[in-house]
Formats: sequence, C-alpha cells, structure tokens
Amino acid sequence: MDKAKSILKSTFGYDSFRPLQKEIIENILNKNDSLVVMPTGGGKSLCYQIPALIFDGLTVVISPLISLMKDQVEQLRQAGVEAALLNSSLSPAEYAINIQNVKNNKAKLLYLAPESLVKDDIGNLLSKVKLDCITVDEAHCISEWGHDFRKDYRQLGTFRSKFPSAVCIALTATATPRVQTDIIKNLNMRSPQKFIASFNRENLFIRVIPKRNPFEQTVNFLDEHKNQSGIIYCFSRKQVDTLHESLSRLGFSTKPYHAGLSDEERNTNQDLFIKDEVQIIIATIAFGMGINKSNVRFVLHHDLPKNIESYYQEIGRSGRDGLRSDCLLLFSYSDIAKINYFIDQKEDDKERLSAQMHLDAMVKYAEAEVCRRIPLINYFGEKYNIDNCGICDNCLTDGKEIIDITIPAQKFLSAVKRTGEIFGANYIIDVLLGAESDKIFGNRHQNLSVYGIGKEFDKKQWHLLARQFLNKDLILRDIEFGSLKLTQKAYDVLLRNSKVYGWLKVKEPAAAKLKPAERTYDESLFELLRTKRKLIAEQKNIPPYVIFSDKSLIEMAVYYPTDKESFLKINGVGNRKYESYGMIFLPLIKNYCAKNNINTPRPTAISAGTTRNGQKRRFMLVSEAYNNGESIDRLATKHNVTQQTIINNLARYTNLGNKIRTDGLFNLITLPKEHHQKVFEVFKTEGVQKLSVIYQKFNEKISYTDLQLLKMIYLCDQKK
Repeated sequence: MDKAKSILKSTFGYDSFRPLQKEIIENILNKNDSLVVMPTGGGKSLCYQIPALIFDGLTVVISPLISLMKDQVEQLRQAGVEAALLNSSLSPAEYAINIQNVKNNKAKLLYLAPESLVKDDIGNLLSKVKLDCITVDEAHCISEWGHDFRKDYRQLGTFRSKFPSAVCIALTATATPRVQTDIIKNLNMRSPQKFIASFNRENLFIRVIPKRNPFEQTVNFLDEHKNQSGIIYCFSRKQVDTLHESLSRLGFSTKPYHAGLSDEERNTNQDLFIKDEVQIIIATIAFGMGINKSNVRFVLHHDLPKNIESYYQEIGRSGRDGLRSDCLLLFSYSDIAKINYFIDQKEDDKERLSAQMHLDAMVKYAEAEVCRRIPLINYFGEKYNIDNCGICDNCLTDGKEIIDITIPAQKFLSAVKRTGEIFGANYIIDVLLGAESDKIFGNRHQNLSVYGIGKEFDKKQWHLLARQFLNKDLILRDIEFGSLKLTQKAYDVLLRNSKVYGWLKVKEPAAAKLKPAERTYDESLFELLRTKRKLIAEQKNIPPYVIFSDKSLIEMAVYYPTDKESFLKINGVGNRKYESYGMIFLPLIKNYCAKNNINTPRPTAISAGTTRNGQKRRFMLVSEAYNNGESIDRLATKHNVTQQTIINNLARYTNLGNKIRTDGLFNLITLPKEHHQKVFEVFKTEGVQKLSVIYQKFNEKISYTDLQLLKMIYLCDQKK
C-alpha cells in the first residue's frame, strides 16, 4: 500500500485516496475478487489502474465502447502510464504495435471490448502472457435485470474461468442489490467483497419541473449556463434533430448525436464536444457512456428517462471534477405514454415486466415532493435520511406550511372509489370541481354525492394534493392507463379517520431556482489558463481536460503556484504532468502575478468564509451567532429554514477548522450518551471525511444527523 500511495501522488497527482479506494486497492492486491459500485466521478478507474502498475503481469480491462477505451488510454498516457487498446478503430500498424507492447510487458493495461475476447489473435496473445487482473467496467451490462443488458457480456464468466489465478474486479456506477447479485453470479466471482460507495453526488443540483413550453424552458435554462459545457437528452432522434436546428438558429453551439447519424458524423460531433469546440451535445441515451469529460456543467433531460438507472448515470456525466453542476428534468405525463408504447412492443414478458417496473419507479421519483436524494439514493439500496440536502429543488423551495389535509384526502379518495377506480387524476378532479363535461354526463357521474364537493380548491391545488396522495401510498396509479386505485392506507383514512398531513401552496418552478455558485477563484487567471490549455490540446489533438481538469485550473487560480513545489501540490498534478506542462503554465502564472501585483506564494486566494467582495457568507454569520448564544431553533426561525439547514451550516463552519460551542449540540443527539465514545473511536481510525462509511460501519443504526453532530463535537474536542 505504500507503493500504491506513492503512485497515487507521483503518477496521478492526488494527495489522498477517495472513500473506499484504499480498501478496494488493498483487496485487489491481495488477489481477492471485488465488486465495486461507485457513482460516476467517484474514482473507480484508479481502483484497478494503481494495482495494474504494481502487479508483475497484465491487467485486462473489458469496456463496452471504443470511445471509452480511447479516452482512458489517452489519459493514462498523459500521466506517463503505458496502456494499450485493441479494437477496430486502430490501423493495422497501430494494432501490431499494441500487440507487441503487451507481449514484451511494456503495456501494463490492455483495453478490450467484450466481443474481442472470441477472436483468435486475442486468445493467442493472452495465452502467452501472465494475466494478473481481469477488470469488467460497466459491469451492470452483464445483468438482464440491469438497464443496459448486453449479450456480449454473458461470455465474460467463461473467459474469467480460463484464468483462475487472475483476480476479478467488476465496476459499475449503477446497480441495485438484485443486479449486484447477478453480476457476481455471471462473472463466476469467488467470495467477492462488495464495496458500495455512497450514491450521493453532493455537487449536483437536481431539479424537476413540469414540462409546459419545453423549448422556452430549454432556452431559459441554457441562458443560465452561458459558455458552459452541457448535455441535453431527448427521447427520440427526431426530437434531437429538431431541438438542434432550433437552438442553432438562436446562436447556441450545439451538435446532435443519435443512432440515425453515420458513424463518422457521430464520432466527429462527439470529438468536437470533448475538445470544447462545441459547447452542447443534444443526444438520445446512446450518448455518454464513453465520455470522461470532467467539465460538463449541466445536464438537461428534455424528456422523461425510461428508468432511474439511466437517469442517474446521465446526470452523473456532469460535475465529474467535483464542482457544482446543474441537472434539470422536464416532466410531463405524455412522456409516460410514449415510453409505454415502446414497452408494449417487447415480445418477452420478463423484459416487458422489468421495463414497466423501471418506468414506475422513475415516475414516482419525478412526482416526489421530498428531498430528491431520498427516492433517488434509496432506490439503489442505500439509506438516505437527511431531510434537507440543501441542493435540490424540493429542499430549496420556500418553507411549506404543513397542515391537516384529511378532509380533502377523504373527498378525493371517495371520488376515486365512487367512480369505479378506473379513471385518472384529471377526471377525478373534474368530478370534484363539478365540471360539465360530456364524459362526466355520459357516465352519469353528475349524480354522485362527490360531484362538485371540491370547489374550495382550484385545479392546480387538487393536482398538488393528488401527487401527495400518490407519494403517501394512499392511491396507486396504473402505469399504463393512468387509472387510480385505493390502497389499504386509503381505507384507513376513509373508514377510520386516519389523519393525513401535507401542504396546499402550489410550488412554482422559479422558487426552486438556485443562485449561481459564488466564485472563490481568480476568474481572469482561470480564463488565461483555460485558453492556454485549449491551445495545447489542439496541437496535441487531445481533449483539454486530459491535460488538466477545470478543478486543477481553478486551484491554480486560487493558490497561484509559481514554483515546482507549489505546482505539485495542485490537485491532479503528478510528476509527468509537471514535466510536460509545468514550464508552460508556471511562467503564465508568474507573469500574471507580477502584472497584477499579487504577492506569492500565498496559502489561499480568498477565504472560504467570504465572498469575492469580502462579505461573510451565511454559514459564517449563522455559526458566529450560534457561538454568541443563539439557539439552533431560534436561528432556524430567524432565517426561515429547517433545523437541519442550521446544523449543515455549523458543520460547514467546523469543517473549515473553526470551533463552535458544543453544549447546544448534545441535546439534539438521539443516540444514548454511553454510545458516543464508540463513534469517536471510529472517527479516530476511519477519519471524519465520509460519514457514509461510518454509517455503514454501524450497520445503519445511527442516523446521519447524529453522526454529523458527533463529528462536530469530535472536531471541536480535537482543538482543545
């Protein structure tokens, strides 16, 4: 592991491992099979790349897309690692060179597509070298219960059996517990250890709004992200082409990507996007798996995705550098009908049932009124119970006044029952409002006792209530026809007067709009560095982010490194990157500092607790008020936020190394005091950076809020 830590810094430029990376690498080096489920941008690649550089023999990486292989190999070569790929994109000469590099052990990693494994030349090659590790990337493709099943992946179990001494690692960003079991079984993995990272991508702002005027909504969203790189996903090829033409006419830098284009045009458009020649790619779901572009700042879903796995992977293509990125989904019920049409075309009953279940979960997520991360993360089997994440539309909406909505619930549920449980929400609401429609009169429902009894609310409010009844499992909606049926919980409300609580204020989309992230770096220097990076990338014909990520450039624009020592401290700068680019970027930074009278070296450009104009940020003001005697409840009332939001502010304050008074924290902890020391002991051994790891260690028995409070107390005690 000492060697692994050395490679992490010298080759890849990182000072410390991300959560679970150290444990995974150690497990692989001990030749133990491993299943790794880690979100996009979580650092999966290093989990097998570092062991590959330590093993004597070869590491084979099975990857589903040529573009993904090319991207990975190029990034490794820029870091000074010799890697090879063998696929149809290579010329005969390049193919022969790569074969030779594998034979003479010059290439430590070999990237292959699953269909290549049956080729004679590949079989002969692998039989003549020592194979230490078999890595299966995008491993969910092997499971027919996954969202992206590929038959070519089924042969991987047989392939693995031919090399019993090689350790096997399967990696994926999206796998439900059922898919995880399927991966292990189909790859013939031997007593594998599972490493399940948190699915929470804390830097993604997630928003779902009703689709009303999709083109206007799209333009407004793009106007919020001028000069930024992003992806728009559409359901059909026709929609992709139409949107591309319309946005291009308005001057937006866009290119289309879908299966109807020629291979040449698709590859060209993808390259233009990767190399920042085009800002926006408009695509069907065929786009993105092979993209490791770190500076994608937004993802817009113009249409409803078919399942949560696809949605999660697609929003995960933004913010891979850890910086704030925005994800917007335009949601309409008409999209459900489109997806259902294609589901009906499936001949296999099992496939049809699986697709229906996936769609149902996606719709339930889109309709959710709770924190977006609760249904999204819980879907993958992880318990997420923080009420307010602070970075999704539902959590940022103005505080909702919770009231007793039992009577409206009884009216709605009665209308569902009395009309025969065969109609959708629109019809039920029309009955409650006493609408004079031909359909209602034709069914003689104007004679029902529930006809017209809901006129105290308008249509919008009834729709808001209906969504809450769905989310509270009082009614079930037929995914195909939209008809509503009562659940047992509904009968408890109707017959036993069980209480229902909710809200009536209609949430307007604008209320969920998040203010742009505050800039905490020198934007002029960042633009200067970005321009130089693009020029070098064009000369080398490689993507700019392969040279340095936006995160690396931002750190340069914060810390102003002017010598080798300070430059190597920048995130993502290893020895090879310094040798290749240090003498280009260091003079730029030195000249900029001299020209602008900036003293160097400086430990930080701007305090993390202030904005660029020197004003204190809210979390600093809240924490200082708390230290001056204000209670958490009083602060929550004063700022019109939840108690959890105040706790989050205090946590941010202590994470920066500041102390707070701890007397007010103990009263909020529900965990018995005799167990506090056990948590502190785990903090000592595991660290406090990733609470999800601690949460799992205590078998999910201690709430995240308690862990957050105990972490603050622990950090403050360390400073005594």
